[in-house]
Amino acid sequence: MKRLTLLCCTVCLLLAGDPTAHDWPMWGGTADRNMVSSMSGAPATWDIKTGKNVKWVAKLGSQTYGNPVVAGGQVYVGTNNDPPRNPAEAGDRSVLMCFRESDGAFLWQHTNPKLASGGAQDWPEIGLCSSPLVEADRLYYVTNRCELVCLDTHGDGKGGAKVIWKFDMIKELGVSPRNQANSSPVALDHLVIAGTGNGQDENRQHVPAPKAPSMVAIDKKTGKLVWQVNSVGSKILDGQWSSPAVATVGGAAQVVIGEGDGWVRSYEALNGAKLWEFDTNPKNAVWPKTRNEILATPVIWQNKVYIANGQDPEAGSGPAHLYAIDATQRGDITISGRLWDYDKVMRTISTVAIDRGLLFIADLAGFLHCLDVNTGKPYWTHDLLSKVWASPMVIAGRVYLGDEDGDMVVMEAAREKKPIFQTNMGSNVYSTVVPADGTLFVTNRSQLFALAAKP
Repeated sequence: MKRLTLLCCTVCLLLAGDPTAHDWPMWGGTADRNMVSSMSGAPATWDIKTGKNVKWVAKLGSQTYGNPVVAGGQVYVGTNNDPPRNPAEAGDRSVLMCFRESDGAFLWQHTNPKLASGGAQDWPEIGLCSSPLVEADRLYYVTNRCELVCLDTHGDGKGGAKVIWKFDMIKELGVSPRNQANSSPVALDHLVIAGTGNGQDENRQHVPAPKAPSMVAIDKKTGKLVWQVNSVGSKILDGQWSSPAVATVGGAAQVVIGEGDGWVRSYEALNGAKLWEFDTNPKNAVWPKTRNEILATPVIWQNKVYIANGQDPEAGSGPAHLYAIDATQRGDITISGRLWDYDKVMRTISTVAIDRGLLFIADLAGFLHCLDVNTGKPYWTHDLLSKVWASPMVIAGRVYLGDEDGDMVVMEAAREKKPIFQTNMGSNVYSTVVPADGTLFVTNRSQLFALAAKP
């Protein structure tokens, strides 16, 4: 697309349409990443033991951290290779599995062996953490090997994947991923955009590749690099695990991402030129006690960006900040762009959900917070009594959230705290509930559930 008017129309279509009546084709549903759906018919209660409102269950690996996406009658989810579905692809691998949406039948998978460099760059047994982006019959995701890959959604007809192209960020750009590259891609026009995962070494003593980019844009058709950015250099605190969001703000198509030095930055989506940056840490913060990096995905809503900082879940709980940022400004907007700062949230890797004037966010300490989206005023918190890795999902006025103990809660999305339902999913829930076609898709450690209200 060559004309600005056509570009703006494309962005408007990406962000204005409600994908939630049918598909959920990427992390966050749309490019602005707001975890909200107006889908009707989602069950408020279910029971995996009796089968109440359970449509089907599919077997995954033994560890599942990837968030499902649903598009074109198929469900995609990242997991590990324990046990292997294909004996010819044995060993520790990441796996992207594809299932038929209607009945959970396994269709095909794409597996990738672990990097030979070991856990510093590719943590053992963790599986695939990137959520794919699906557009028509093309799927894009970041592998554990730090590759941005384009697949044909139909597979190869033999239970495997059909690779259209692959961009190796280690080979081409010298990226040194920390633990695992996990960014969930976003698209605009002819570009697919993802974080690289460049980070610290095994001992957190230095950044092995300070000149490697933090984010790249690749041509969808050719798999060739279009632009790259590196505002962080050697200032990475640990890893870079945030995913980008895209929206038109202030007359520009912006791509916004949290970076490894604790700053959130915006770039022009078509060329990578920096537009603004915001430090999410107080100036007197000290790593790792009070200074944080950013693992969450930014949400762009009504010309503002909402994001909270945190650390690797293994670092434990600690103080953090959630911000509302004016994305129409330019330059260093740490002071001028700050609309409000909520400092009662603890370290988090969760993305916010914004619905009808309310903002919901979960933190690693296990609390679900409800705030006023315009002022940051807190309305209530709910203690899940376990670590939370997932993001809250709001579906037709209800908040759905799972925790590390495997408990799933359903709350009313309202200013007053109103629990609706709680159940256990059988094992750890690290992923976010995904809505599509009247059905909820959620994983525990080793299973993918399709939950739908039965007549």
